[in-house]
Amino acid sequence: MPEDRLVLYDTKVSGVNKEDRRNMQGLFKQTPNTRIPIFNGSLGVTLYQIGALTFNEENLVARRQQARMERDSLNVLLSGVKTDRERRKLTRKVGRRDDRIASLNRNLSYGNFLMRTGNERVLYSPELMEETRKQLQFYLSNNGYFDAEVTEVLRQRRKKAYVDMQVSAYTPYLITSFEEVYADTSLYQALQEYPNPIRLGNRYEQAVISRDRQAIEDFLRERGYYTFNKSFIQYEVEKNSATQELGVKRLISANEQGRPHQVFVLDSIQFFIDAPSEALAGRNQSQRFRYRDIDFRLYDERYSERILASRVFLRKGVAFKRSDVIETQRQLANLDIFRFINITFEAVGDTLIPRIFTQPSEKYQLVNQLGASITEQVPGPFFSHSLRNRNLFRGAEIFEFNFRAGLEGVVSATGEGGVFRSREVSTSGSILFPRFLTPVRLFQVDQIGRYNPQTRLLLGYNYVDRPEYNREGLNAILGYTWNTRNFRQQFTLNVVDANFIRSSLSDDFNAILEDLQNQGNNLINSFLPSYVSSVSGQAIFNINQYGNFQKRSASLLRLYAESGGTTLNLLQPEFVKARNLAYFQFLKFQADYRRFIPLEGRQTMGYRLNLGVAKPYGVSDGILPYEKYFFAGGSTSIRAWQPRRLGPGSFTPPVLENGGFDYRFEQPGDILFEAMFEYRTKIYGYFDGALFLDIGNSWTFFEDPTRPGAQFQWDRFLTELAVGTGVGLRMDFDFLVFRLDMGIKAFDPARPMTERFILGDFFRRFPGLPGQMVFNIGIGYPF
Repeated sequence: MPEDRLVLYDTKVSGVNKEDRRNMQGLFKQTPNTRIPIFNGSLGVTLYQIGALTFNEENLVARRQQARMERDSLNVLLSGVKTDRERRKLTRKVGRRDDRIASLNRNLSYGNFLMRTGNERVLYSPELMEETRKQLQFYLSNNGYFDAEVTEVLRQRRKKAYVDMQVSAYTPYLITSFEEVYADTSLYQALQEYPNPIRLGNRYEQAVISRDRQAIEDFLRERGYYTFNKSFIQYEVEKNSATQELGVKRLISANEQGRPHQVFVLDSIQFFIDAPSEALAGRNQSQRFRYRDIDFRLYDERYSERILASRVFLRKGVAFKRSDVIETQRQLANLDIFRFINITFEAVGDTLIPRIFTQPSEKYQLVNQLGASITEQVPGPFFSHSLRNRNLFRGAEIFEFNFRAGLEGVVSATGEGGVFRSREVSTSGSILFPRFLTPVRLFQVDQIGRYNPQTRLLLGYNYVDRPEYNREGLNAILGYTWNTRNFRQQFTLNVVDANFIRSSLSDDFNAILEDLQNQGNNLINSFLPSYVSSVSGQAIFNINQYGNFQKRSASLLRLYAESGGTTLNLLQPEFVKARNLAYFQFLKFQADYRRFIPLEGRQTMGYRLNLGVAKPYGVSDGILPYEKYFFAGGSTSIRAWQPRRLGPGSFTPPVLENGGFDYRFEQPGDILFEAMFEYRTKIYGYFDGALFLDIGNSWTFFEDPTRPGAQFQWDRFLTELAVGTGVGLRMDFDFLVFRLDMGIKAFDPARPMTERFILGDFFRRFPGLPGQMVFNIGIGYPF
């Protein structure tokens, strides 16, 4: 490193409150290299320096010159070639030389692979720190600290630079007066209901002023003032340095001609649907018809004007509303039949002529995917194929055919050791109608178009081949979905969910189930040929776009309820009995709450609470269909236990020769509780780290003679909550998150009461008790 340079080791802001310090820290023009905790070294710098040792610029320049000469020689030969075969051969060689030249140019500009992967050392720059100081001063002024001063204090220790931006005179100016001046007095009445965000006694903030300008524009455009924009709004600020008070004056001017702003009313709407390709361009708007107050002009393919009109919320004779324009675009896009939706307006006097321009998406769409998925032990490949046919019956319906085949590694439930293959094949055909299909018309299409109503008819087949059983299912669904206008709430109601299930058990697994039956556990009934029917509903409440992890808190609540056996009357009971089909009656409920909280820097906190209850009744004889049980443990559950192996209750699994528990058997339960807490932080580049704490278990409603302690009881369930903790490593590529979690059992309810806290055993003799440490691989975040 040059003798006169310093490594930037630390930067901070002092003299301000916590919120301003966090905001100001992000304004630094230079930030230190990311360092690994404990080791206090930078992996990025190490990679860069290793790459720099092997970087030879002269060699790269010579190789680039050689590649250019070879390419030029090949181009000379190519100009004299007469046969197509030789021309194709030389063209490929020229292409390879071009690729080599491009690679060498990239290396010369950005360094070799290690240099591009790593990070160059950040050396302290006085010029950039001076720019930073000015940016911090600007931030303080914009937030009411007009007298504040920022001073850079540099400390040097062993070639390391420690920068402290110290703020003095950190006292804000308060707004003590507010005045409005209208050059257009007609706007005074229109703005009487406007919620003014500029409050007396508040600290001056430039961001509030900016939001106020935009909010007034939105407020007035929502009330017909189509041509009004924020450029007509100006502010004057008068400061009193002696009292640190200021007054704000808002001035709203007339339009460009000095006249009052107009309220615009809509005329008839024109709806254009262009041909889907240039080849059909001559057919543009070859069909014309009128529905309601909308003039449709379409190319040859016909669309239901009633469905399209239900998603258009512009009305003739009604004042312009910006929200109606946005909602019209959104709901037309939700139909998934158009490539784009553009809405323009032509002003004629105080009237607007709306024009909607669209172009159909491809009628047929094929999508093939190849990837990997994981549910239990080892990731496995899958292949999926989907075919989509848009506007199937000329009513904006969508037909979808899906096929999926996958292979994964699972643990056998028959007591055999090792990892076994699980094969799954599924296929389905569905039709999505952009309206509610009901025997009796409950709603007019025009009345509920704002709620994106959909009806889904699905017929599917699923086949699972596991070591212990093969399972086939034929599935039919009639369901309805809709959402609120702000898309924060989504609702699903499946009025028919009928399944015919057939299983083929291995001899070993069948023997296990028969042995359980002899002991009073009728789990074998879940694998009988059966007819499972239910009615279910789901509501999702999404606040601040949970799942799009940005810089704001977000949460999601999912409520699910299902009643099994209630649609049995669709088939005569004699039909079910004559075919020796078992059937079930049950009630199931699940509540899943998740929250994401950003912390300082690149750190976040998330937690999840999950409660599930499924109770069989009536003809079920205490048994649920196997797919309806709850299971605890795994990469998206209590991570210190293997998938589906935790619980139920304080049930103690068989003990192996090494003293550990035999977790080879899945443990279905009727009741589930999970609480998961996770702290996440950036480590370096694509790598994120996590610390987590998981609490939960499953239980049964009824006593299970084969699993003592499995039954839920109020006086002991708190002592049966399993606790696991651990660390995780994530590779976040934006489009994919690959996750590895190391879970450690801290409190194991399967052990005697006085021996359940076992976290200390992990530290006393690493890796602790047999089976205490569990690795879970996952794709995506756990919640």
